[in-house]
Amino acid sequence: MPGSDDLEVISGRLEAIAEELDDLVTDRLRQAVRSGAEEGEPDTELIEEERRISRARRAVAKAADILRQPELD
Repeated sequence: MPGSDDLEVISGRLEAIAEELDDLVTDRLRQAVRSGAEEGEPDTELIEEERRISRARRAVAKAADILRQPELD
């Protein structure tokens, strides 16, 4: 069974992944805005991908938070 130090390490890794996903969200939003300016309408595939990445980011951040919670005896 992992110790609290192990959980802290995993939680930190999950937070780093959440930050990477956040960067992808920002990138997809920029691309969608750019496509909207060029084509008159944002690329719906980019919007859907941004939403999917956002959901994943929230789930990963939630997992990191859960691992940081103190154990209940």
